[in-house]
Amino acid sequence: MNNPQSFRRNSPFGMIILVLASLLISATNFTPFPDSIPVPNGFRPEGIAAGEETTFYVGSIPTGAIYRGDIRTGEGEILVPAQAGRAAIGMKYDSRTGLLFVAGGPTGNAYIYNGETSTDMGTVLLTTDPSFINDVIITQDAAYFTNSFQPVIYKIPLGEDGALPDPLTSETIQLSGEYVFTPGAFNANGIEATANGKWLIIVNSAEGALYKVNAATGEATRIDLGTGSVANGDGLLLQGKTLYVVQNALNQIAVVKLNADFTSGEIVDLLTSPLFRVPTTIARFGDALYAVNARFDTPPTPDTDYDVVRVPKH
Repeated sequence: MNNPQSFRRNSPFGMIILVLASLLISATNFTPFPDSIPVPNGFRPEGIAAGEETTFYVGSIPTGAIYRGDIRTGEGEILVPAQAGRAAIGMKYDSRTGLLFVAGGPTGNAYIYNGETSTDMGTVLLTTDPSFINDVIITQDAAYFTNSFQPVIYKIPLGEDGALPDPLTSETIQLSGEYVFTPGAFNANGIEATANGKWLIIVNSAEGALYKVNAATGEATRIDLGTGSVANGDGLLLQGKTLYVVQNALNQIAVVKLNADFTSGEIVDLLTSPLFRVPTTIARFGDALYAVNARFDTPPTPDTDYDVVRVPKH
């Protein structure tokens, strides 16, 4: 006769019991990703970038420090310490090289760090004019930066597979065509790129408008949103033909469905969260967006708390 325990294990009923037990154990061990991830008090964050697996990076506006955290555990540490004369606004991580590109705000600089070791890989002076280098996007062969105070974008050419050239150089590209620049206002802010890198998408905060920009020439075409507007537009995230636009002071993220050639679009949804406290930029991990709360409506102190908020994409 077969062993009764063996019979129970090998019978259909026994297999069902084993499967249910396994599922129960998995459910018990599953820890949901936190909805809010703190960054150091007084940090004054603005930009966020998605790194490898569950790693994210957040920069400090007034100090240039970089915080590296984990969206799964909620834990993190300072990767790049504060440095006099530096600032960190928008940032992007290049998975090909492990390099982190950082927009330097009023310094006129772009900074490049190794995202694993924190090694300073170089500084590129983009301009000596009054400026606010706001955000950055990386394509196959270049990194592009916006300037909120000048009608230009900057290009740092990259080598094969994203390698840094020696020496590091930059090119200034004048924004032209339909681009509207308002002197004294906060103009170009977030920036994205199409998959082939030939076209950039820029949000103009002063206008609440989006532009499709030729990456080679700077010629801009206003994206027709019909009666829609992306007022207070800040960070951008492009996924296929869906563009997510953070509207900072409005505490929401506009979801824009773009047409095939990126010349028109429709705002189809507004993502909100009770945890939003003036979010500025976003990064994607799986089926969720992660927005950093800059809290621009709160006077900053060394004790002011800041965090990164998880938002389902819907």
